[in-house]
Amino acid sequence: MTGLIAFREIVLKVHSRCDLACDHCYVYEHADQSWRARPKVISPGVISQTASRLAEHARDHALPSVTVILHGGEPLLAGPDRLRLVCEEFTRALRGTAALDLRIHTNGLQLSRRYLDLFAEYGVRVGISLDGDRAANDRHRRFADGRSSHPLVLAAVALLRSEPYRHLYQGLLCTVDVANDPVAVLEALVALEPPRVDFLLPHATWQTPPVRPDGAPDAYARWLLRVFDRWEQLERPVPVRLFESLLSTLRGGPSLTESLGLAPTDLVVVETDGALEQVDSLKSAFEGAAATGFNVFDHAFDEVAAHPGVRARQLGLAGVSDTCRRCPVVRSCGGGLYTHRYREPDGFDNPSVYCTDLRELVDGVEGRTAARETAPELTDPAELARSQEELTRVLLARLHGDLARDPGWARAWELLAGVEEAGEAGADALDAVLGHPFTRTWVLEALDAVREGRPDGPGAARRLAALAAAAVLRGGLELPAEVAYRDGEVYLPTLGLLRLGEPGTRGRAVLHATGEGCGVVRDGRTEHRFGPAAGDARWLPVRTWSPGPGAPAVALEDLDPYRNCFARPPRLRLGAGEADAWRGRLDAAWALLHRTVPEFARAAAAGLSTLTPLAGGPRAGGWGEAGRHGPGALGVPYAAGVRETALALLTGRRRARLRALTEVADLYALDGAWQHPSPWRTRPVPVSRLLADVHERVAVEAYRRATTTQEPGGADRIHRALDRLAEAAELTVTGKRLVEELRWELKAVDA
Repeated sequence: MTGLIAFREIVLKVHSRCDLACDHCYVYEHADQSWRARPKVISPGVISQTASRLAEHARDHALPSVTVILHGGEPLLAGPDRLRLVCEEFTRALRGTAALDLRIHTNGLQLSRRYLDLFAEYGVRVGISLDGDRAANDRHRRFADGRSSHPLVLAAVALLRSEPYRHLYQGLLCTVDVANDPVAVLEALVALEPPRVDFLLPHATWQTPPVRPDGAPDAYARWLLRVFDRWEQLERPVPVRLFESLLSTLRGGPSLTESLGLAPTDLVVVETDGALEQVDSLKSAFEGAAATGFNVFDHAFDEVAAHPGVRARQLGLAGVSDTCRRCPVVRSCGGGLYTHRYREPDGFDNPSVYCTDLRELVDGVEGRTAARETAPELTDPAELARSQEELTRVLLARLHGDLARDPGWARAWELLAGVEEAGEAGADALDAVLGHPFTRTWVLEALDAVREGRPDGPGAARRLAALAAAAVLRGGLELPAEVAYRDGEVYLPTLGLLRLGEPGTRGRAVLHATGEGCGVVRDGRTEHRFGPAAGDARWLPVRTWSPGPGAPAVALEDLDPYRNCFARPPRLRLGAGEADAWRGRLDAAWALLHRTVPEFARAAAAGLSTLTPLAGGPRAGGWGEAGRHGPGALGVPYAAGVRETALALLTGRRRARLRALTEVADLYALDGAWQHPSPWRTRPVPVSRLLADVHERVAVEAYRRATTTQEPGGADRIHRALDRLAEAAELTVTGKRLVEELRWELKAVDA
């Protein structure tokens, strides 16, 4: 069946009774009492058939791994012989098909070396339920006669933590009770050194709401935030899945737990009689809420995946209520656990009964961590540059993995490695050529060619050899650099174009560095010098321009064949007079920016390394263009006047900076899941477009006010867009910090 999400995790009920009488247990104490009619222990036939069904499902969906969680009731009551049969059958069925991750969730009372030796044999990891210190645990987890279970659970955890069983210790699961001391609960759990702690809200619905001793709608949030604060004070001594899931989604990552976030469920439950059911917690809603009508003997897992109830929990954003879809924290809370949304008569189409708690919890964690969770690239240009350089290196390494067998590529890669090993001069030279924006453009195009099956190995090898040769020359290294030329010429990135033959010819030549960016060409027949001091007509250097005294030189790149990455085509090589005229307009435009919007001008200069003259006149507003390259390049219409060139420099750098940020930091997630009204467009737009518009318009508004060309209502439109972004569920903590930064910029403009 198509469109179905595969089950990667099954909960196998191996025993349907328990040796404790926990009064908050959803199996025995809540609405669904179907356990009474089920066999106490799973049969060999159900075990074998379930293992076969899972193996079939894994093969059909090409699953690399599956997880089987042994559950109950209390699974250890099934006895070691029955549990051994489970391990044997699933190991046999999955062998050669998918990796098997076996786990068991237990109250620990029956845990002994006999069980742990079995679990060690099959790699079964053990999670234990424990609600904290003795006072907290005894509030609910007691024997039927009222006796405490706490000492026996501690003994089980101690045995599990000992050698040779420590590697089987999966973690502790704690059900929250706001009557308990949150700090004491956390410290009691941390003292047992669990690999992970899971905090769970007690199962409740709108029909049977959770206990709130003080009547406050945020009691559980306040309790959990006290746990979070102590966890932070202790420097996060153990992973806490609830908190780590929130931190992940706030950064733009995935949810790490079913109880939060919008990730679809991939879990199915197999009862002791072979019945296939939905997630177990649904038993809290009403009698039969988890039932599907399917079983392992007559139905495949794909049939369960198509069940309407299962599908409803796989819809992500579309599966939450309208109220939740309009909430700015829905990406993190996900509408809460599906079970907790139930209310008659509209079923699960509601916010969670813990809605206020979840909102306060997400906001509380975000407020406490936003400063340090914000990507450093947002506020530190040097960090942004380092991350961009690292990204280029990662992409180049990926390309090397695809082309390493090409002989030409292998020779060039060896030379590049030699440059990197040639001390500080080599490292600096390599940084310079890898930091050239169009190096990124070339790597991305080559990766596209590999992915699409186009034979681009020779072309990629030529560019890599030229890149390595440019680094050799820049570093003045005593390394012979062989290059291949086509149509009589080779471009050396960041340096210039070298003509080695007549048009239409191709061949190879060896370059040797002579210092100061100069070199000697030896191609087997002739030898000549080239470079800035050689005065050779066969050498066309990359021209430069300085934005001001003491500022780093900016390359006026009109030679690199990979500069054709903008929305409009680049100009061909400028004549000497054209280049001087363009420098003059750039000087005047830069002076205009520093005179009118000095703060924006300084920001625009940060990281600018390459300007490319573009064909045609300026578009509306004379805006510059950021192409498919690193953050240092900008395309500017050559024919633009001074005022238009100034605006092109300003807005083009804003575009380039935002693009660079989105390449190395998560500003938003689920882009396109929501559409937002834009003050500048007739149709709603995704958050990425709205953010890009605002990011540019703030600078445009500042420039227009300073040059007396203010657009009526321009600031009001930006304020409306910023207000919309502030409530956008897609934004991460870094994205929200950027919106705050834009608001402060606009306030400065207003002032």
